[in-house]
Parts: sequence; structure tokens; C-alpha cells
Amino acid sequence: MMNVDIFIPCFIDQLYPNVGFSMVKVLEKAGCKVSYNANQTCCGQPAFNAGFWGEAKDVCSKFIKDFANAEYVVMPSASCAGFVKNYYSKLFDNSSVHNEVKALADKTFELSDFLVNVLKVEDIGASFPVKATYHNSCAALRECKIKEEPRKLLRNVKGLELVEMADNETCCGFGGTFAVKFDPISVAMGDQKIVNATATDAEYIISTDMSCLMHIDGCIKHKGSGLKVMHLADVLAYNF
Repeated sequence: MMNVDIFIPCFIDQLYPNVGFSMVKVLEKAGCKVSYNANQTCCGQPAFNAGFWGEAKDVCSKFIKDFANAEYVVMPSASCAGFVKNYYSKLFDNSSVHNEVKALADKTFELSDFLVNVLKVEDIGASFPVKATYHNSCAALRECKIKEEPRKLLRNVKGLELVEMADNETCCGFGGTFAVKFDPISVAMGDQKIVNATATDAEYIISTDMSCLMHIDGCIKHKGSGLKVMHLADVLAYNF
């Protein structure tokens, strides 16, 4: 049995806790022993992206300590996983924890990446009879190099029809603080994503990142569209 420590991102902890519970169900179904370190807080990405590198380093140092003894660290967010894997090394370059940071990066995975590439599991036994389209989050696609992994898992969900939308590699417009600083551009990008998804006749937009889906869902509600959003973990845990 593989030992897995899970990390729950801040916004999932506060706004979408069901995604975390779904991830635990999926990992246990895949044969993992799941542990949750209750001392965990944030990965440090919000402070880093806002330019507060000193404050981010403090938060990241705690993350490194919290997961020092983990065999694997798995999270339902390519955004957080990508930050740990790609940017911790920049914050702690030429420091006393350089080796710990490299080891942490090597054992940190987004959920679909871990299932497909580490556990070699593509069919988790889920059933969800809907028509759905998939949104590539920028973090998954560009920072974690994840594209086919979620699709492989979704193609094995019984009853789910996966249809691709146009420009599925284009940003949804969220981008963290980008959505606040450049609101009109952000909303326009979200609206275009909804137009492309609607054209497929899909009922759901699925993604690895709840941050993207939160933004898209806000645009959906503003437009009065009938589309729904769903995190990949919730789909994979459906109908167990």
C-alpha cells in the first residue's frame, strides 16, 4: 500500500471542501493509505505572486517542514503543485534547504498526474452519465505538463461523453490577482470560455483546478448560462 500525504489548498479548504473529501475517496479506492497533516496551511503562492517573497518564504518554509517525512504529497490543484515544483527552488536557491526543496518537488503531484503516472491507474470505477468538456488550466498545462492524464481518467468514467471545446488551451481569465487587477479582460476571457463550452452542447465543464472553475462559474451565473462546473476529483468519486 502506498502512503500518501494530501495537501488541501486554501480556497478548497474554505469554499469547496467536498473536493478534498472526493480526492481522499479516489486515492483510497486506488489502494493508497491517506494521511492529513492538520498543521498544514498554505503553499505560499498568493504571497509570492503578489510580490511578497519574504512573507512567501516564511509560509513555504512551514510547508517544507510539514511534508518533510511524506512519501508522496498529492493535491487537487495543479496551481499549488506547479508552484511547489517550479518556484520553491527559486525562493530557496543556494540555501541550506536546497536538497529538501528538490526532494519535495520530486514527490509532489497533482491528483491526475499521480493516478496516471505514479499509480498507473486510468479507470477508478466512477460512473457519471453526462456530456462534458474539459478545461486545461494554465498551471496544469504549462507548469505541470498535464494534458492527457485527466482525459485518460475521464474517458474511463462510465457513461461520460467527453467532447473537446475550441481553444481549450486558452486561459479562462482567472490568474489569481489578474482577475482583480484586470477585471474587464478577465471577465471577457471567462465569457469566451463559456461560449466555446456551450458550443459543444456539454452540460459540465471539468478541470483539475477549482480556481479556474470558480471564475468560470461566476461568469456562468452572470450570463445566466445553464452550464455547470465540476472538479475532476468530484467526477472520479461520483457514484462509488
